[in-house]
Amino acid sequence: MEDLRKVEERVKKLREVINYHRELYHVYDKQEISEEALDSLKYELATLEQKYPQFITPDSPTQRVAGKPLDKFEKVKHKVPQWSFNDAFSEEDIRDFDTRVKRFLEKEGVSLREVAYDCELKIDGFKIVLEYEKGLLKTAATRGDGVIGENVTANVRTIESIPLRLKEDVDIIAEGEIWMGKKGLERINKEQIKKGEEPFANPRNLAAGTIRQLDPKIVAERKLENFAYDISEASFPVPDNQIDELKRLQSLGFKVNKNFRLCKNIDEVISYWKEWQKKAEKEDYWIDGVVLKVNDRHYQELLGYTGKAPRFGIAFKFRAEQATTILEDIKVQVGRTGVLTPVAHLKPVQIAGSTVSRATLHNEDEIKRLDARIGDTVILQKAGDVIPNILSVIKDLRTGKEKIFKMPKDCPVCGTPVIRMEGEVAYKCPNKKCFAKERRKIYYFAGKSGFNIDGLGPKIIDLLADNELISSPVDIFELKEEDVEALPRMGEKSAENLIEAINKAKKVALPKFITSLGIDGVGEETAYDLAKHFGDIDKLRKATLEDLRGVYGIGEVTAESVFNWLSDASNKKLLDELLERVRITKEAEVATSERGKLSGKTFVFTGTMPTLGRDEGKQMVRDNGGDVSESVSPKTDYLVAGESAGSKYDKAVKLGVKVISETEFLKLLK
Repeated sequence: MEDLRKVEERVKKLREVINYHRELYHVYDKQEISEEALDSLKYELATLEQKYPQFITPDSPTQRVAGKPLDKFEKVKHKVPQWSFNDAFSEEDIRDFDTRVKRFLEKEGVSLREVAYDCELKIDGFKIVLEYEKGLLKTAATRGDGVIGENVTANVRTIESIPLRLKEDVDIIAEGEIWMGKKGLERINKEQIKKGEEPFANPRNLAAGTIRQLDPKIVAERKLENFAYDISEASFPVPDNQIDELKRLQSLGFKVNKNFRLCKNIDEVISYWKEWQKKAEKEDYWIDGVVLKVNDRHYQELLGYTGKAPRFGIAFKFRAEQATTILEDIKVQVGRTGVLTPVAHLKPVQIAGSTVSRATLHNEDEIKRLDARIGDTVILQKAGDVIPNILSVIKDLRTGKEKIFKMPKDCPVCGTPVIRMEGEVAYKCPNKKCFAKERRKIYYFAGKSGFNIDGLGPKIIDLLADNELISSPVDIFELKEEDVEALPRMGEKSAENLIEAINKAKKVALPKFITSLGIDGVGEETAYDLAKHFGDIDKLRKATLEDLRGVYGIGEVTAESVFNWLSDASNKKLLDELLERVRITKEAEVATSERGKLSGKTFVFTGTMPTLGRDEGKQMVRDNGGDVSESVSPKTDYLVAGESAGSKYDKAVKLGVKVISETEFLKLLK
């Protein structure tokens, strides 16, 4: 009989050696022994663990073997909200970003001539959120909608560059990018073609499709990779700058892309971007740009977030991809503001990994500038997720049969003569009751960006409008079940579900309400900025043009657009009628019994909390009627301080602001 202590010691040693060589190869791209030798060690370990299962540990290399197929993915609520970066496509865009950062920091009392940025390559892959408890991988989740993701832990365990156990027994939530190499894509596409199946368009699609396979064996076979790039929460003090944060991730055993660089100013950022635009093709992974983040964590906290993205970072995309195709037709669409937009209908063409058959032509002046004619061969440009546009026309390929496009004199929907205001490029339908304008306004109002009324999509809105049940957003909240159930394809249950969804939507967050109004130039991000600045709808309605110009992130044109919209008599009436039917909250509210406990109080969070993430704590304050600030001032009521509180703690003590612990904070809510 074998000595169990010796077996256990051998198993332990094998694990250590295999993990050492795994990390060396998959994290640092180095190799000290052959793959065959490493496979032999893995085989010995698997044999011993099969014979002595009592010695199997969750972090054993054998536990990377794919398990049974899943029936479905479970939903996971992120402990820390997941954001995505806004995009920049030119040097001018990136200099504007740098100016905004400095201007905002100056408002917060920080005066800087230059801002240092951490620059990292933007890997074209699939975001993953990794949670570890006491050093062991607990959960791997997709980004999802930023709040709810899918649990893909079984699949992620098969990825060798993601550690099952960290080098330290710490709690951490790390974010990273899962990617498929170009060689891997080529190998898998050859297999797809052999099987008579469609090849994958690009590594990003393949990586995303692979990580969401219900069978982990497929994931294991495809050999995905991962780069970690952010610590969103940790049980230890997170470094005070982005560069050191990347090094800290690496010290814990994560694979970090080695090509990050500290740039002392925006000129160095642009140089880095230009350098990698030339070098990107040489790497096995796809790179579609550069991500830059303000390096100083304290400055990051001051800058904070808009409704959709961090203010302290931006994705600087590489120059757009191009392709040629045929302009088969030009058709005019009428938007919710009445603007007539010519849309190019194209012969479908592959560009940037997707099939494109439509492109914006913006306006008549743009068509004349391009001298674009129906039947022309055109050069199409696509930058990131931006709608494709026609860059130029190849006139040498003309046959003489091409047709010159003319904007219609009458609205193609309601027949009203269109107008073009002096100094403007756009043609508009002036009919306030234009069928297309009203329909699109209601689509937008009820859609995901606005009230997000479940089941009230364009087809149902058309059905209700065609039967004269609704003609404006206000009418939605007047609908009754008996009105709806008599309509074709509806019935009692459908009507009940729709009215229930409408009633649920009557309580709406202020940013969503502002977005739903469809004001020119006001999308989700701007609506969030307006809501944050004014706090409630009444203050926004009373805002002067000067007040609106003072909102961070809102330019002159948007400020005028908001002011003009709020000044219009018909819009005032619309707001009055809506506010009689809906209730606006600053944020999503908790149960009525808990609402308002922190009303009138301002909180600042600093340091690492024992159980709460800072974003979670901030949301709890907002849910209970309080306000959150990123910086300590005489107006601050409480500083909630965890470990490594730093300069905010010192400033709070100096100003006499009450400093409380996480426990004391939670007591305030009970």
